[in-house]
Amino acid sequence: MDLQDQLQALFPDHQPSEDQKENKETEDVSFYIHNTPPLGCIYEKRKGKPHTVIENYQGAQKDFKALSSALKSKLKVGGSFKNERIVIQGDKRDEIMDYLSSLGFTVKRIGG
Repeated sequence: MDLQDQLQALFPDHQPSEDQKENKETEDVSFYIHNTPPLGCIYEKRKGKPHTVIENYQGAQKDFKALSSALKSKLKVGGSFKNERIVIQGDKRDEIMDYLSSLGFTVKRIGG
């Protein structure tokens, strides 16, 4: 039960405004989204294990960290971010590209 449900139980006659309804329907994205340059989605093997690397994100450090966390939680995998690159464990290129495209990013598949 989230906060909205608890408030509705306490105040059953209250009707939320139109702004509150619109905000609830949109996905909460806490990082800066822009279209240039396209993000590169690369498949690599490190020590024999597959990894997906995302390059060319031009946001601030906190936005970079938020995007990395969003990807890892969406895909339920581990990973890290360092030196302007996000490294996700496993070959998840298709899922990452679909998710980033749905957020409004331009994504380019690099290699294979």
